[in-house]
Amino acid sequence: MGMNLSELKDRSILILGFGREGQSNYRYLRAAFPENTFGVADQLPLEKLSPEAVERAQQDSRLRLHLGPAYLSSLAVYDVIVKSPGIPVTLPEYRRAIEAGQCITTHTALFFAHFQGIVIGVTGTKGKSTTASLIHAILKRTTLDTHLVGNIGVPPLDLLPRSNPKTLFVYELSSHQLVELRQSPQIAVLLNVVPEHLDYYENMEQYVAAKENITRYQAESDTLIYDADHVIPREIASRSHAQRHGCSLEQSQSPGCFVSGDWLLYRSEKGEEEPVLPTAEVPLLGRFNLLNVAAATAVGMRMGVPAEEIAEAVREFHPLEHRLERVGTYGGVTYYNDSIATVPEAAIAALGALGGEVETILLGGTDRHQDFSELARNLLASDVRTLLLFPATGERIWRAVCEQDPAAIHRLRHFFVKTMEEAVALAREHTSKGKICLHSPASPSFGLFRDYRERGEKFKQLVRER
Repeated sequence: MGMNLSELKDRSILILGFGREGQSNYRYLRAAFPENTFGVADQLPLEKLSPEAVERAQQDSRLRLHLGPAYLSSLAVYDVIVKSPGIPVTLPEYRRAIEAGQCITTHTALFFAHFQGIVIGVTGTKGKSTTASLIHAILKRTTLDTHLVGNIGVPPLDLLPRSNPKTLFVYELSSHQLVELRQSPQIAVLLNVVPEHLDYYENMEQYVAAKENITRYQAESDTLIYDADHVIPREIASRSHAQRHGCSLEQSQSPGCFVSGDWLLYRSEKGEEEPVLPTAEVPLLGRFNLLNVAAATAVGMRMGVPAEEIAEAVREFHPLEHRLERVGTYGGVTYYNDSIATVPEAAIAALGALGGEVETILLGGTDRHQDFSELARNLLASDVRTLLLFPATGERIWRAVCEQDPAAIHRLRHFFVKTMEEAVALAREHTSKGKICLHSPASPSFGLFRDYRERGEKFKQLVRER
């Protein structure tokens, strides 16, 4: 799916999806081809698109708009489709376009076909935003020509015109961005992989195969830094051609980065060991975050950043918004916003990180056919007393709790809520002073909210309102 710009000249191009990345695709390709006919297809009607998008659409006389419910009917008319990551590969119209042999590319594929410099790609189900941000903070200490791109940073095509062979791109890659990639980054970071997005792929194997693309096309001179404590990344690493660096909280790695006693150590390819920093100095909550720090440290060491600079970058690192973010203490209750917890594993990790203080938890969102039995077991073993449950998965989570322990109905208060206003009002009423109210939904947010950010902002705004 690598595609050179020369192949696109004189062809009609459809930008499929006109969010942040779609608009970047448009800017990049329009600058390259002022004359081509472009189309934009998006399920939102014009008035729901961002003001910048509307302005662009109105100024370009060679742009056709295909907006609203029938947006996919436009696919067959164009020579080239530039697909956004949020469009499921399982859509019948999209399948037909592939079968018809239409040329399909993506923002990520265009970037990989044209970039200069070094790409450090980061993937995994959870922790990739934190790890990518940490890597960026570490590399910035020795070179300013370092950019955080992808899901969390800027769309990388925006930076191509200013890049050179020394530019470093820290690229957070979701499975959706990897699925069609036929090129791997020079440095790949593979965190743990657990079931997610199973509404988007046909099965777990397909999801894992997408993640494996981060290393599948690596050469022996490339590097793979991987989570050695979990089975799926270990299996993927065993098939990789790259130089492998393991990251572990449990056993020493050679080469790699690991926890030994109270210290994080790095062992080089030559077998030289170097202490980087005491684990007590890591400012991120939760043991799971140490693995993210280990992965970021391995990248820093591999790129020649001195250990003391890495330690300093880690110590100064601020947790990301919406990831176990302390909102503040109001009326004696401390509120945490963990809206980015879109899978059960993330909510389990949040409960583990905050310990026995959590009395109230807000759960539930879009149903992606996830399994909530492990979350139910963790809730029952915790000191949580009140569950505030959003549609649609809130009901499934409560069912999973009752299946594990029918007596839960007498032990736990539970409320099915429809709005964040209702949830926060109930949280105020049912959380004791000195305890924690945690917003960690274990599900995505589409439907009630545009995305996890909007959901988190709403929670924070209501908590602070009094």
